[in-house]
Amino acid sequence: MAVYEYEHIEKACKKGKVFEFVQSMDEKPLEICPTCGAPVKKLISLTRICIPVSNTTYREKGFTKLVRREDGVYENVTRRDGESRFMERDNPASVPDLSKIITD
Repeated sequence: MAVYEYEHIEKACKKGKVFEFVQSMDEKPLEICPTCGAPVKKLISLTRICIPVSNTTYREKGFTKLVRREDGVYENVTRRDGESRFMERDNPASVPDLSKIITD
């Protein structure tokens, strides 16, 4: 079974202007809303492809990845030279210096 997105051609019903509908890939696309009977059209949805990425790759692309360790404490697993390993709430010195990462 797959999840498809449909959009009401005219006005929305209680499902909303755009809604999801689960159906087999073999079934014909809906032409009317199963809730209100109004005409709908099938949308082309974005797909999500998830590829595992290492912390090093995140850092090389300019991202900072923080992993929560305890309340108010996050470990910077993509830290660069001179950056603190842990970022702590109410400690501005522990926040990564973005001027080293972001350039014009």
